[in-house]
Amino acid sequence: MFRIKKLDIFIAKQFLLLFVGTFFICQFVLMMQFLWRYVDELIGKGLSLEVMAQFFWYMGLMLMPQAFPLAILLSSLIAFGNLGESSELTAIKAAGISLMQAFRSLIVIVIIIAGVSFYFQNVIAPNANLSFYQLLLSVKQKSPELEIPEGVFYDGIPGSNLYVAKKDMQTGKLYGVTIYRQSGSYEDQAIILADSGMMQSTAEKKHLLLTLWSGEWFENMRSQDLAGSANVPYRRETFAYKQILLDFDGEFNLTDLAGISGDARAKGLEKILHDLDSIRASNDSIGRQFYHDSKQTAFRLPKLDKKDSLKVIRAAASDTMDIDSVFARMSDLKKQRAYKGGMESAQIQAQDLVIKGDYMSTLSKRERMHELEAVKKFTLSLTCIIFFFIGAPLGAIIRKGGLGVPVIISVLVFIVYYIFDNTGYRMAKEDEWTVPFGVMISTVALTPLAAFFTYKANNDSVVFNIDLYKQLFRRMLGLRMKRNVSLKEVIIDDPKYLYDAAQLERISGEIRHYSEEHRLLRWPNPINVFFREGDDHEIERINDELEETIEDLGYTRDKKILVELNNYPIIATHAHTRPFRRKWLNIVTGLLLPVGLFFYFRMLRFRLRLYKDLRVIRRTNDAIIPQARRVAEALGQSA
Repeated sequence: MFRIKKLDIFIAKQFLLLFVGTFFICQFVLMMQFLWRYVDELIGKGLSLEVMAQFFWYMGLMLMPQAFPLAILLSSLIAFGNLGESSELTAIKAAGISLMQAFRSLIVIVIIIAGVSFYFQNVIAPNANLSFYQLLLSVKQKSPELEIPEGVFYDGIPGSNLYVAKKDMQTGKLYGVTIYRQSGSYEDQAIILADSGMMQSTAEKKHLLLTLWSGEWFENMRSQDLAGSANVPYRRETFAYKQILLDFDGEFNLTDLAGISGDARAKGLEKILHDLDSIRASNDSIGRQFYHDSKQTAFRLPKLDKKDSLKVIRAAASDTMDIDSVFARMSDLKKQRAYKGGMESAQIQAQDLVIKGDYMSTLSKRERMHELEAVKKFTLSLTCIIFFFIGAPLGAIIRKGGLGVPVIISVLVFIVYYIFDNTGYRMAKEDEWTVPFGVMISTVALTPLAAFFTYKANNDSVVFNIDLYKQLFRRMLGLRMKRNVSLKEVIIDDPKYLYDAAQLERISGEIRHYSEEHRLLRWPNPINVFFREGDDHEIERINDELEETIEDLGYTRDKKILVELNNYPIIATHAHTRPFRRKWLNIVTGLLLPVGLFFYFRMLRFRLRLYKDLRVIRRTNDAIIPQARRVAEALGQSA
C-alpha cells in the first residue's frame, strides 16, 4: 500500500509539472488565435497600455476553460510517454500494478480540474465575457475612420449612415462615398454623394471632419411652417469641395452594458435557467398572439351592411353554398376587383407572415443560445476527463516523450474535437440540429475513442503496429502478396520428391473436380452470402495440403523446382464465400446496402481470383511433377 502511495505521488508530480507548462502554452496559442480575429480593430486606435492590459486579461479569463482540456491532453500524453520511453512504465507493470492503478491519482486530479473548469465557466467567464465585449464595443467606437468597411453601410456615427465603395489603406482616402443624414423625422433627412473623401478626428476628439470632393447634396426642406403641405420641398447642391463637421466623441469611453447584458455568454448557469423560463414563456405568448392575429386576418370579411351580412351568414351556414358559382355570376368588372382585392390581401398577409416569422426566428435563436451555453458548461468540463483518457493511454502506447510526437498527436485529436464541436455548435445555433445533439456531438464522438485507447493500453494491445494495418488494408482491398521461397543454407533431409509429386498430381485432380462443381465465374445469391452459412471447407483442405507440399519441397537444392515454387499464388480461402466469419457481422453488412454492395463485389473479385489461381496451381503442378520425379531418380529415392 505504501509503495503504491509513493507511486501515486511520483506520477502526480510528473503530471502537474507538465500540466502547468502546457497550460500556459495552450493558453498563449488560444489567445493568439482569438486575437487574430480582432487585430484589425485594435491596430492604430491609440489605446493606452491600461486598456490593452484589460483586453488581454479578460480574453485570458474567457479562454481558460478551453485551455484546460488541451493542456490535460498534452501533459498526460507527455507524462506517460516519458514513463514508457524510460522503461519506468514497464517496471510499474512488472511490479504487478495495472495501468488503471497508475491512473488513479491523476483521475482525481483531472476531476478536480474539471470542477475548476466548470467554476470558471459558471462564475468567472460570464463576467469576463461581459467586460470583454463591453471593452470591444468601446474600442470599435474609438477612431471610426479606421473602422469604415468597404461595400457595407456603416452606422457607427450617430445620425448618419456611411457607404464607401473603396478605401485606400495607405492614404486613408475614401472613394464612392454615400451619406444618409437624419436629424429628426423622415422628412428631415439628407443624401450626400461624392466621388472621394477623407475623414479625420479633430484635435479635441469631439468631432469628425469629413472632407468631400466632386459631389452633390440633396436635402429635404421640411419645416413646421409647411406641415400642412402635401409636397416636401428640397434643395440640391453641386460642389467640388466641401467639409462637414460631424458630432462624435472620439475619446475612449466604456459603452453601456444594457445592449450586451442579455447575452447568454455573460450569464451563469442559474441565471441562464431562470431567464430561459421567461424567454420560453414570452416566446410562447408572442407566438400564440401572432397565430391569433394571422387567423383573424386570414378570415376577415369585408364591411357589409346589415342586410348583406345576414345573407352572408345564412349562406355560410348552408351546406349548399358554392363560392365558385357565386363568383361565376359576377360581372367582369366585379371579378377583376375581386382578383385585385384578393391579390393585395394575400400579398399583405404574406409579407406580414414573413416579418413575424423573422421576428420569431430571432426570438427562437435567443432561446437556443441560452440552451447552448447551459449545456456547454457541462460538456466542456466533461471534455477534460475524456481528453485525459485519450492522452494518458496514448502516451503509454506510443512510449514517446518530449514535445515531438505528443504535440503532433495532441494537435490531431484537438482538430477532430474542434471540427465536431464547432460544427455542432453552429448547426444547433442555426436550428439545423437539436441543441443537445449539436453541443454533445464532440463528446459523443470522442468518448468511444477514449474507451478504445484505454482498453488497448490496459491490455497491452498493439494499436500503432504499421504492419498490422498494412495487412488489414491489403485484405480489405484484396491486394496480393507474393510467395518467397529461397534456397536454404543448411539442408538436413531432402524432400520426399516422389510423395510430393503424387500429392501434387492428386491436388490437380481435386482442383479440376472443384472447378467443375463450384462454377466460380457464376454470380452467387446475395441471400446465401449474407444471411446463411457458407464456409468453403473443401478449398481450405486443398490449400492446407498444397502448403504442406510446398513446405517440404522448399528444402530442395534443385533451382528449377525453387523457381516454380515461387509461382504458386497465396490463396485467400475465405474471401470468395462471404465477407466475415461471424454470422451477425455478415447480416449487418447485408442490411447496410452501400457497405453490402462493396463487400459483394469484393467477393466477386475474389471468386475470379480463385478461379485464376487454381489454373496457375495446375500449370505449376504440371511443371514440378516431372522435375521432382527426375530429381528423385537421380537421388535414388523409391516410392
